[in-house]
Amino acid sequence: MPSLQFTLNGRLVVLDAISTNTTLLQYLRSSGHPGTKEGCAEGDCGACSVALLDSGPGDRPAWRAVNSCLIFLPMLNGREVWSVEGLASGDQLHPAQQALVQRLGSQCGYCTPGVVMSLFETCYRQDLDVDWKVDDQLCGNLCRCTGYRPIREAALSLAEAVPKDHFSERLQGPAAPCSPLHYDYQGQSYYCPNQLADLWQAMKAHPEARLIAGGTDLALTVTKHFQPLPQLISLEGLNCLRGTSKTDHGLRIGATTTLSQLEASAATELPLLARMLRFFASRQIKNRATVGGNLCNASPIGDLAPVLMALNAELVLLSDRGERRVPLDRFFLDYRHTALQPGEILAAVEVPRPGTDWRLGAYKVSKRRELDISAVCAGMAVQIDPKGTVVEARLCYGGMAATTRRATKTEEALRGRPWTLTEVEQAASLTAEDFAPINDQRGSQWFRATLARNLLIGFFHETREQSLRKLPERPSSTLVLS
Repeated sequence: MPSLQFTLNGRLVVLDAISTNTTLLQYLRSSGHPGTKEGCAEGDCGACSVALLDSGPGDRPAWRAVNSCLIFLPMLNGREVWSVEGLASGDQLHPAQQALVQRLGSQCGYCTPGVVMSLFETCYRQDLDVDWKVDDQLCGNLCRCTGYRPIREAALSLAEAVPKDHFSERLQGPAAPCSPLHYDYQGQSYYCPNQLADLWQAMKAHPEARLIAGGTDLALTVTKHFQPLPQLISLEGLNCLRGTSKTDHGLRIGATTTLSQLEASAATELPLLARMLRFFASRQIKNRATVGGNLCNASPIGDLAPVLMALNAELVLLSDRGERRVPLDRFFLDYRHTALQPGEILAAVEVPRPGTDWRLGAYKVSKRRELDISAVCAGMAVQIDPKGTVVEARLCYGGMAATTRRATKTEEALRGRPWTLTEVEQAASLTAEDFAPINDQRGSQWFRATLARNLLIGFFHETREQSLRKLPERPSSTLVLS
């Protein structure tokens, strides 16, 4: 029977009798690596962070801080992982550890190992060119003892340091994706094919299996709902599903592209998307969560869908029967139900590049700025002709219905009308007819309905003089008006 093999702190680990639902965190805690802590077991606190050698910009290798509580052991097959115990060399602390000591950034020590692993990624990143990226690097780590000032000072001292050590040497070779795997244990199965033909065969043989890539949401089925996932098929080994590429008309995004990989590409190619990704999730989540997972999850408050829908994205669906394309605004059929057919996967998202005559906006309203679920999110795109008349409008909202949806009546009221405050305010009142939101812990029906209207009016003000506003270093509100 095939075994699981991965490298942990420089040593090969071989496992042949362990549940496929065992998380890396559980394994570390039970195998003499207690430095990695369990806090929330859902990817919110960062205490369980470890470093994974993964693909970075340009498909080059990169060290990524990830939540070990959300990674099942088979997902590491053929890969390299480091926990906090492995960073020091004898009595010589790693620069990430030393910086935290020198800035007095640790007290109780419970959250410290996870903070160290986030700082470890900071050391080897070469794109920390503005301060907000340092903030973003740390937003997935909770600390209630020291406070964040000394921790942030430690991060700033490490930004783009790239110390010359054996960790930086690992960045010179090829990236290390998952190795192909078929692993069975006591009625549980995990498949990781590296060819589409093998994927179709596995899906036919196990139609009840769940597809998994980053697992940042699906893993919660095990860690929070305590329900087993006996049949899993991973898409991580399929290179054809990963990465971004420019097309004649825009950007093609592979379904297993992680959000941090997408963030790097979107910054120049699709700045509207980059704006939403800025406050999408923590760095640890973005390092694992995938574009396809976010869309196929079909959450009504998924943050990618409204922006991609506003940009008129088209999905490339693939099966052994061939390829078909579906506009994103026709993909969500009902709550958690999509247009995917049996035996079909989401292979890529193709996003046209908007012209200069489009006004663009992306908004996320939540109780916290970082690492929180939206109460309402929105992507807006309005095309204006030289006379100031609305040619086309795509107003897409999450959190307002069972699925991400367009405000079709509001859009129709805008088309052919002057792009003025009076017209926008009149059209915005129709959002009450487009949506009938629910009351829940994130917001009341009144709150959501008011937000939908006000976001459209705010979008008008925000884009009155320029087509897309950049977020400031540390925004304090949803809209950018100055």
